[in-house]
Amino acid sequence: MKLIAQLIIAASVATLAVSSFAEEPKKEAAAVAKPDLAKGEASYGAVCAACHGADGNSGTPAYPKLAQQHPEYLVKQLQEFKSDKRNNAVMKGFASALSDEDMKNIAYWVTSKKAKPGFAKDKELVTLGERIYRGGIADRQVAACAGCHSPNGAGIPSQYPRLSGQHADYTVAQLTAFRDGVRKNNLQMTQVAAKLNDREIKAVADYVAGLR
Repeated sequence: MKLIAQLIIAASVATLAVSSFAEEPKKEAAAVAKPDLAKGEASYGAVCAACHGADGNSGTPAYPKLAQQHPEYLVKQLQEFKSDKRNNAVMKGFASALSDEDMKNIAYWVTSKKAKPGFAKDKELVTLGERIYRGGIADRQVAACAGCHSPNGAGIPSQYPRLSGQHADYTVAQLTAFRDGVRKNNLQMTQVAAKLNDREIKAVADYVAGLR
């Protein structure tokens, strides 16, 4: 009888162990749940569309285009607006009202929208902008932008944002903010922008606007 009892107990323990093990994949699946694009579209329309355009293609040069941007990058920026790591009073107000799930849903929805191409406008500067973007500035140890953001401005998912077609005004504002210590959420960009003058910043921004 003792042997039978021991076997029953052992079987019960084994069943519990298997049951617990089976729960792990479920927990992991929940943690990486797919974004809800329908909710993302609704939240985007309510919170973001007025400034960034109904489809993520902002019509105002001061506001960035978000269409086709890497979702991981967008989520990171929203989280940093919310936490004040990236300082912007307007964006903090919007981001503070969003949960992490909301941010993910919005980011993946707007990423699914096609970005409209932009255009370089200053012929005199575009050559300088191309030279800096593709080759950097060797005597000042300025790395080529293409090394991180790719030759066509597509960026690298989760690491470096898409720049292709972005409004030149917005890019100028961000590079200037990095250079002047106003935007502090990326040390690498602060170090690069610190070595650029106004003309070089404008040239790079204009060149980026025409990338596709």
